Amino acid sequence: MSAPVPPRHQLLVGCSVVDVETGAVTAGAAVRILDGEIVDLGPEAEVRERMPLAEAPVEVDLGGAHLLPGLLNMHTHFSLALPGTRGAEIAGFDAHALALYMADGARRTLMEGVTTVRCVAEKDHADFALRDAIAAGRAVGPRILTAGRALVCTGGHGHEGSDTLECDGAVGFRRGVRSQIKAGADLIKVMISGGIAGEHEQISTPQLHRDEMEAAISTAHAWGRKVTAHAGPASVIAEAVALGLDCVEHGYQLTPEVAAAMAAQGTALVPTLVVTRCGAFFDELGVPAWMQKRSLDAGPRHRESYEMALEAGVTVLLGSDMPPFWHFEGTSATVRELEYMAEFGLGPVKALAAATIEPARWLGVDALVGSIAVGKRADLIAVDGDPTADVSALRSLRWVMADGVVVRDDKAGVSRG
Repeated sequence: MSAPVPPRHQLLVGCSVVDVETGAVTAGAAVRILDGEIVDLGPEAEVRERMPLAEAPVEVDLGGAHLLPGLLNMHTHFSLALPGTRGAEIAGFDAHALALYMADGARRTLMEGVTTVRCVAEKDHADFALRDAIAAGRAVGPRILTAGRALVCTGGHGHEGSDTLECDGAVGFRRGVRSQIKAGADLIKVMISGGIAGEHEQISTPQLHRDEMEAAISTAHAWGRKVTAHAGPASVIAEAVALGLDCVEHGYQLTPEVAAAMAAQGTALVPTLVVTRCGAFFDELGVPAWMQKRSLDAGPRHRESYEMALEAGVTVLLGSDMPPFWHFEGTSATVRELEYMAEFGLGPVKALAAATIEPARWLGVDALVGSIAVGKRADLIAVDGDPTADVSALRSLRWVMADGVVVRDDKAGVSRG
């Protein structure tokens, strides 16, 4: 399917534009788009007054919706195969079935208003082909920035699948980083501790020596790539932060001291709060009892760690770990994660920033996406209700534009899904 060609010149009206950096809302607004780029915005009368007369735009009336930038999900796995019956089925896919499965997940993710994702471990480097196909218009999905295969020690967290690469020693981890960059990685991910999904480990199990972490981080940085780390225990995180780690995934067992070190270093946190609160999701996938217990038992301490990070001033970023599009507790996993982030102390305005402009800054794509501003690409979503008052307004998502193309419009019956 070739990508549809949008009208060259579009004017969005009948909307309230949300500034995700300040929380300000401009009612009665308009946004003018030319060739997929935002070229003007503001009160409708002012935008119309500034509009050139030579080319009349195609007008899109959003019917009073609140308009936001598309969401960014910083912890996705389109080839996720957890322990259990559903995971075993996915693990058994051949290359062709895997590609189709991942493409379907990417399409469904976009339909849920997630216009950019960061993949943090995918099978067989299929993520690079999917990323490039979406960029070329041969597939429907969000912008993808990806780590390729995550680096683990022999027998380390996630070693069972082809979405990881086993490495040992400083030389091994340097080679691992370079191999992913050679394949096309936009960033690097390392597994520095145990986790929820590893049967023969604990969340608190350290898995990399200091020289291995240093080798991975310094090599990635030398090649201009940031590093994120799957990590649970405070002691392991502290060591990695001291070595220059750019981001922590999960952070199940932080302490105030380690959170303060993260804030001082500028190390971000993607808390994935939903993964310790998703028993129904695990039931649906046939996840074994040992993993469910480990996950749900970790929930209270996980929340405490997140609250410590907020208190210390750590930059937090939205990431679901669960498939971004998964319908869960009445909404998508992405929105449910955002609700938890807001409810547990971030509040709605900062939560919106954590789902948009802050991830864009971490990824280095904030000149393109992450907010509604002149010069940025038209990745936009429309919802009923005011998300600056309550992020649950995102449950009413009904319109999605990606790079100037309307891919979902519930009122008009438009959907590429």
